[in-house]
Amino acid sequence: MQLKQISTRFSIAVHTLCLIAISPKDCTGDFIASSVNTNPVVIRRIMGMLKKAGLVDVRAGVGGATLLKDPDQITLFDVYRAVNATEENQLFRIHENPNFDCPVGRKIEQVLQTELKDAQYLMEQRLAQTTLAQLIGKFIK
Repeated sequence: MQLKQISTRFSIAVHTLCLIAISPKDCTGDFIASSVNTNPVVIRRIMGMLKKAGLVDVRAGVGGATLLKDPDQITLFDVYRAVNATEENQLFRIHENPNFDCPVGRKIEQVLQTELKDAQYLMEQRLAQTTLAQLIGKFIK
């Protein structure tokens, strides 16, 4: 079975939001890109997604960004949804074109689907229990 990875947009978005919470005055696209060690274009794209989701406000021209909610009001699940961390809302994908002449190949998708949906649900519930404030507390200890 091929596992579908969560997009790196998720970890970059969490990194970005934590930086904004800790150093709001310094948070230009270049500053964030330097911390993430990626291209500023990637950061602008992710910031656009976070803005659309109502998590940040981005100041054009002057640069910089601010959180629109307190860090204890933003969950990892909020971020996960904001950046479309999985394709087609599916964390797992099942391999394509199994051999339908095989008793396993014929039913693999049907048998695994419930298990994989339950696993994704549990992961999403866990993300919903963790806030940015909790993560930030671990960074500044």
